[in-house]
Amino acid sequence: MAGVTQVTERMPMLSAERSRTAALASSFLRGVIAAGLGLGSLAVLVTVLWMSSPHPDSGPGGALHVAAGLWLLAHGAELVRTDTLSGVPAPVATVPLLLVAGPVWLTHRAARDALEPDERRSVPSVGGAFCAVTAGYLLVAAGVAACARGGAMPADRFSLGFPLAAVVAGSAAAGVWTASGRPWGPLPSWAPLRLQEGVARTLFRTRAEAAFRSAAAGAAVLLGGGALLVAVALVWHARAAQDSFLALAGDWSGRLAVLLLALALVPNAAMWGAAYGLGPGFALGTASTVTPYAVEGRPALPEFPLLAAVPAPGPGTVAGWAALAVPLAAGLAVGWFTAGRAAPVRGARDEVWSGRETVLVAVLAAVGCAAGTAVLTAASGGPLGTGALAEFGPVWWQVGSAALAWTALIGVPVALLLRSWRLRERGWAWRRDRTDATAVPDASSTADAPDTAEVGSEADGEPERSGGRRWWRRGADDGGTVAAAASSPVPHPASGGTGRAAGVGEEGAAFEPYDFLPTGPWHEKAAREARRASLKKDSGGLMVDFPAPGVPTTDLPVAEATRNGRAPEASEPPEPGRGTAS
Repeated sequence: MAGVTQVTERMPMLSAERSRTAALASSFLRGVIAAGLGLGSLAVLVTVLWMSSPHPDSGPGGALHVAAGLWLLAHGAELVRTDTLSGVPAPVATVPLLLVAGPVWLTHRAARDALEPDERRSVPSVGGAFCAVTAGYLLVAAGVAACARGGAMPADRFSLGFPLAAVVAGSAAAGVWTASGRPWGPLPSWAPLRLQEGVARTLFRTRAEAAFRSAAAGAAVLLGGGALLVAVALVWHARAAQDSFLALAGDWSGRLAVLLLALALVPNAAMWGAAYGLGPGFALGTASTVTPYAVEGRPALPEFPLLAAVPAPGPGTVAGWAALAVPLAAGLAVGWFTAGRAAPVRGARDEVWSGRETVLVAVLAAVGCAAGTAVLTAASGGPLGTGALAEFGPVWWQVGSAALAWTALIGVPVALLLRSWRLRERGWAWRRDRTDATAVPDASSTADAPDTAEVGSEADGEPERSGGRRWWRRGADDGGTVAAAASSPVPHPASGGTGRAAGVGEEGAAFEPYDFLPTGPWHEKAAREARRASLKKDSGGLMVDFPAPGVPTTDLPVAEATRNGRAPEASEPPEPGRGTAS
């Protein structure tokens, strides 16, 4: 029995261990499936194009090797083209950025779904899900790289570690972060204590989120402006782009392949356009540089439709100088988004940032925009050969430095100016709201005011205090008459009647005041008697015949003070602690 008891006690531990292992295995399988989906989609597309080609160069094996090479290239791996005219292998490092979206999204989704709660399985830890999904994906990548070694475009082994493994790990980390609610902390235990305390503060998270949004807005404006420049240049050189497109392929399957490749390179062209607008430009070979100021050397242009938009060699033109509006717009976007968080138009005054905080967030946004632009620039270009095309595309550190200079020099002053302007608008709006509030009082705030509110004498021009508020009224006849009467049936001394009185003042009959406490002597004897008579009449006999608290019986009429047909005897108020004789 002792052995049975020990086995029974160990069962929960074994079940928990098995469930944890099953969760990690499920995450690993998700990474394998994500890699397989991306590879399968690209293989199907390449196979369809190969089957539709009237003169295929190789069999199905060659098409699958091409699909494997393109799939590795979509992760940033550098390919090596072996079938060159000179016999010297040529690198292919220009990554079509649109192809990168597929693997990144699949890996992100696999890591995110691995941490979603499910009744049928247990959820692994954050670190376990990240490692399992990444390991499953990289296992498939290693097999594809081994398969591509026997094809015409094998992958460089060093590029399999960076950037391929880095792209997969970054996408999985982003998915795990999304599944965890996108937290901004806490930092690891090995981080400095002061840094951990700073990240844990809500103020830091708010400023960091604002800087991130402003940086993303600046980078998006740069990409959008670059795409606009490329579109305008293609329209301007439409004839040359059409001739280049028709010269590359004569059948419809080949033209479809060229069109798909051009679409995959559209983000690259947008990034090149942004680099052109920022000033550093891009290189078209080792002896040519294209900038807004001039096009130096003779570009080594391969035949491709997107490259037909490159300006002709020579000094810069007015159209080239107009491209500088792109970084200007990016700097304005950084400043606008920063000021929108520093001084919200409809926010409390305690939510306004100081000038120092605004400058700090704008500078951080400029740094983030420059970092993102540099990463995209590095991914958008790369060598296409060993000779004249060894340098092809923009230089990442030059474009990043230019983006930092533009966004910081424009975004910081714009953020400060917009912050000052919004504070000025809010100041005038605050004064206008206060003027409107003093012109027309709120019925709910005045109707619910206690009877003990202090009421001044309007004839002397003293303010009326009701519920902690002050209201000033200026009549048409004199400077102290209140412009409204209460909705009580008691005759109002200012209006001379009962019910609501018409507004008196500059607005005349168009003024419709709210109901609020009358300004007359509210606690006088005649007013109390009239109110009590009105309440007794409306109660339908339910009101008891005894005087209101605080009103002596000798001050009321005999008909109101009598009870059971007898007039009350005049007596002094009872002493404290003693009741009246019945």
